[in-house]
Amino acid sequence: MIFRSKAPLRIGLAGGGTDVSPYSDEFGGAILNATISLYAHASIELLEEETIILQALDRNETETYPFSTSLPVNGKLDLLKGVYNRIQKDYGIPCKGFRLTTFVDAPAGSGLGTSSTLVVAILGAFTEMLRLPLGEYDLARYAFDIERNDLQLAGGKQDQYAATFGGVNYMEFYAGDKVIVNPLRIKQEYLNELEHNLLLYFTDTSRESASIIKEQQKNVSAGNTQSIEAMHQLKEQAKRMKEALLKGELPTIGEILDFGFQQKRKMAANISNSRMDELYNAAIKAGATGGKISGAGGGGFMIFYCPGISRFAVMESLQQYGGRFRTYQFTKQGMTSWTAQ
Repeated sequence: MIFRSKAPLRIGLAGGGTDVSPYSDEFGGAILNATISLYAHASIELLEEETIILQALDRNETETYPFSTSLPVNGKLDLLKGVYNRIQKDYGIPCKGFRLTTFVDAPAGSGLGTSSTLVVAILGAFTEMLRLPLGEYDLARYAFDIERNDLQLAGGKQDQYAATFGGVNYMEFYAGDKVIVNPLRIKQEYLNELEHNLLLYFTDTSRESASIIKEQQKNVSAGNTQSIEAMHQLKEQAKRMKEALLKGELPTIGEILDFGFQQKRKMAANISNSRMDELYNAAIKAGATGGKISGAGGGGFMIFYCPGISRFAVMESLQQYGGRFRTYQFTKQGMTSWTAQ
């Protein structure tokens, strides 16, 4: 018997970074994101022998251990181990051996929330196996707690909730890790146009988001006026993006994205760099009206809003830089799990 799960990755459209403490605790944050048809996958296969096999197929990594109620967190497949250790601690796992296999449709550090989405997917597979009564908020909060507190990995709160809920959501973040997810009822024709015009471009570089996020947190704690004001503006950007999408004011999307791109660069060093700036400027010159670096910044995916038929000119202009365009569709469903015989 195999217990499976998949959870969607996300594109952050506005407000990025305002979900990170201490900003969200002190001022309240707001983010607008949308899940896409790239996924984190997890499967748990029960074994007869008393062995735990962990496999990350996309990373070509495998770890094997004798069955134990706690696995060593030592820098190797720690996300998988962290989820297992917490589930074992809180609920107990009746089996004595299993193989946990994962695969993510985008590289780690690419800015689409891969790590947090993977944690949600793994939790989904264990939830399916143990029939745990966890709702969407419960699952997202559980994933956040494992990643941020158990494993001490720096980051925000949006990714776990996006992966769990799915769809286009306006999220609010408050003190005490309080999160409110507001699903947006956007007309399908508006989503179709947004999907057509929004290019997803992988720069063929990944980055370690933790260092950027830690600097962002340090700037807020130190009262850095420029950084805090930029985050205030990004929170307003999320509100503007929500209104534009609900009203179908698609021509303003590029301008709103560009506003956010300029503000986000003020939050911390290394969010952008000379290569990212060159890519951005080339896209704008070719007809894009705005864009952003996905996730914490520093590399990974970029998105560009290309109205009319400008997407083709933008794609051609970026060919010289290498990188890859990824096709996708917006998705409405969050984490889903099932049992295979």
